[in-house]
Amino acid sequence: MLYRVEGIVIRSMDYGENNKIVTLLTKTNGKAGVLIRGAKKVKSKHSSLAQPFTYGEFVYFRSNGLGTLNHGEIIESHHLLREQLDMAAYASYAVELTDRSLQDEEATGFHFEQLNACLSALEQGKDAQIVIHLYEMRILDLSGYAPELEECVSCGNRLGPFKLSPHAGGILCSRCSGKDSSAIPLGEGAYKLLRLFRMMDMRRLGNIQVKLETKEQLKVCMRKLIDTHLGFQLKSRSFLDQLDKLL
Repeated sequence: MLYRVEGIVIRSMDYGENNKIVTLLTKTNGKAGVLIRGAKKVKSKHSSLAQPFTYGEFVYFRSNGLGTLNHGEIIESHHLLREQLDMAAYASYAVELTDRSLQDEEATGFHFEQLNACLSALEQGKDAQIVIHLYEMRILDLSGYAPELEECVSCGNRLGPFKLSPHAGGILCSRCSGKDSSAIPLGEGAYKLLRLFRMMDMRRLGNIQVKLETKEQLKVCMRKLIDTHLGFQLKSRSFLDQLDKLL
């Protein structure tokens, strides 16, 4: 069967002497594995379609399992994300997180739009850490693990201060925080941003100025939420952490 889809390359691997196999996050058909013959050749007309983060139209034939590319056109290359080490690290984390959180046949229209907006925001020079934390929240939300941030998950109290309890699935007020000794204290800035992230579409993100202290709190919170509910060991996150230390 012949498929024509819009897709983003979220994984690319060598196959044989001259070929590549890419995993696409498509707009309409979930994740799709596609063989691109000759993609490793310098003069191949399809080599650019096999590059990570590329957004394009892909026409491929598939009978069972892996598809084979017939034709493709680039819509947005996102080449700047491959040219800068820090941007490549953040973008690699975003696509790997997407890949690991989705089943192959899962409906992906909104996932696709959010990932494309994430990559575009990184390429536009918006604060990469804020972009990624917002995207992490979208992944948690789409996976069914978004935290409750409006009221205490134990007693329903809406008056702070609060602590974040990933294990409890949201915030705990001062009266209930003793129920989770590992709950994370939330400063006012971090709490406001978490609530904003909980409801915000990636496509609406503007330029946000965030204090370093608040960003560090956000990082701790989002990492704990991801680790608790998704539990992925991501190579790209390990590299991103090493890069953060160097920078």
